[in-house]
Amino acid sequence: MEEQGREFRTVRGYQIKQQATKTITASMEDYLEMIYRLAGKKGYTRMGDLASALNVQPPSASKMVQKLADMGYLQFEKYGVIELSKKGQEHGQYLLKRHETLERFLSIIGVKEQLLEETEKIEHYISPETIGKIMLLVEFMENNFEWKQAFYEFQKHEG
Repeated sequence: MEEQGREFRTVRGYQIKQQATKTITASMEDYLEMIYRLAGKKGYTRMGDLASALNVQPPSASKMVQKLADMGYLQFEKYGVIELSKKGQEHGQYLLKRHETLERFLSIIGVKEQLLEETEKIEHYISPETIGKIMLLVEFMENNFEWKQAFYEFQKHEG
């Protein structure tokens, strides 16, 4: 069905359409983001630390790390050190910023229960353009105390 040039789909339909143009899966993004977090200033992490951080078994982490290495995001030694490539660092940095932005946004609007889970659900299905606009909105909301107070008061009466 089309309405004024818009083509509607089911959520699954949008996911399938997005996957057709995307080379990295949501699960790969989760691994890459966590590797970026864990590597931090050291510049590397270890397979066991990654598996532990994501609550997965080391063989599962190893398989995913191999896939990411094949795609040029990182280098690794089997069950050893994992280092991000320049491509991996850039993408990891974007993924972490996207995650932090969404988490800040949800926190500002008052989401308290399952904040991390809600962030994880949203982050893989949002476009770079939309996340850019949310970043601007978060910055606006954080820098405008009067607006935040008015919003919190509004929530008290509406919620």
